[in-house]
Amino acid sequence: MFVGTSSDVGKSVITAGFCRIFKQDGYAPAPFKAQNMSLNSYATPEGLEIGRAQAVQAEAAGIPCHTDMNPVLLKPTTDKTSQVILNGKSIGNQTAKEYFMSGDRSVLFEEVKLAYNRLASRYHPIVMEGAGSISELNLKARDITNMRMAIAAGAATYLITDIDRGGIFASLYGTMQLLEPAEKACIKGIIINKFRGDAALFREGKKIIEELCGVPVIGILPYFRDIHIEEEDAVSLQQKRRNAVPGKVNIAVVLLGRMSNFTDFDRLDKDRRLNVYYTATEEGIAEADIIILPGSKNTIEDLIDLRNKGLAAAIIQAHHTGKTVIGICGGYQMMGEMIADPLQVESAMGAIAGLGILPVKTVLLADKTTRQCNFTYRDFPELCKGYEIHMGETSIATQAPGSDQVAHGQSTHTAVLSEGQNDGYYLSEKCWGSYLHGILDNPVVINDLVAPYTNEKVETEDYQSFRDEQYDKLADLLRANLDIDQVYQHLKD
Repeated sequence: MFVGTSSDVGKSVITAGFCRIFKQDGYAPAPFKAQNMSLNSYATPEGLEIGRAQAVQAEAAGIPCHTDMNPVLLKPTTDKTSQVILNGKSIGNQTAKEYFMSGDRSVLFEEVKLAYNRLASRYHPIVMEGAGSISELNLKARDITNMRMAIAAGAATYLITDIDRGGIFASLYGTMQLLEPAEKACIKGIIINKFRGDAALFREGKKIIEELCGVPVIGILPYFRDIHIEEEDAVSLQQKRRNAVPGKVNIAVVLLGRMSNFTDFDRLDKDRRLNVYYTATEEGIAEADIIILPGSKNTIEDLIDLRNKGLAAAIIQAHHTGKTVIGICGGYQMMGEMIADPLQVESAMGAIAGLGILPVKTVLLADKTTRQCNFTYRDFPELCKGYEIHMGETSIATQAPGSDQVAHGQSTHTAVLSEGQNDGYYLSEKCWGSYLHGILDNPVVINDLVAPYTNEKVETEDYQSFRDEQYDKLADLLRANLDIDQVYQHLKD
């Protein structure tokens, strides 16, 4: 199990790396995170929902993702409320007080252990990931993710810290001191992550940490930028608040307060023709050639925020001046004429006017659509892949311009799923929306999106091959900088 002194220290990426190492060495590993809090989620082959990070780790392990890998997923809808996903299905919304402060959550912990046991009966080893810090004393009695789970599974546990933040002596020593004896017995080593420079210069620091904490430092991982593994936390987006770059096709992703599935744009960020940046300013939108409205866990509230900040008007103006504006999932819903929420699934408001860019209307429903999809984009023959995770149905508004397009034999949908259903609304080459997460992972879609701005076409390599190469590079980095033999020794104990 890999746990942390805080959030965003690298637990998810290191877990993915060990999933690949064990796979390379002939084992049959699987990832496991008892409880994940994230707006980045994914649909399993069975059409259920888990955290995106566990899907990435399963991919590194070379196996299909499954809800047993992440039995509890919390998706924040407001600052105080989250949708609770149990074994892949929503069981409703709860406030943080209701969820975290009610009892010891023994019933939920039993569900978590059942999921772990099912997974452990099919795979070995199970590569577990903790959440946040393991020394939150006010939450420990109700913890179902960190050391309580490590003890239940008998997991050899490794404590990860981020040296780039500073203060690791205090954070490591303090964390170890706050552990109970049974918890401390689980900790077999420490991993220092994100070291810049020559790790040999930290030899004395390593020795001090080992003396203070009573466990070995099994390695120091360098800060890397040349290995591309999907991030779990939106914290990384702060580093992508770049400006427009001359000579590139500039793509602005609108930074929503409850933005979901920001990994939809990872592939664009690796295209040499493009400069992708995240923005919450009118200037950032004005400088872009292409504006993308991403997914949202609370479409109505995020749309209200866009209006209050003047961003809604800036997006509409960009559309009127001939710039490309597209929307994915919640962003697609925002681009329509209206969003209705009669059941108050997301908001107390019954309905709200959309941006009016696309002639569609959306009704939010209690049931969630979650599925992996094969599809074709517009009239292109290439088979594409994506997935749906959304609450709501979108239809063409009455007297929409789309009726004229249909009369002239023009398609108004963005994609056609393999099962025959239509997806999205295609107004023009510079304006469309889709429910399909991952639609921008497909080369045919990317090339068509940027065609108005560049004659250069990039026949990018198969994205799955690229991702596989990144997992192998990550495994190589871990092998070169960590005492893997020590990990295997504790695995056998």
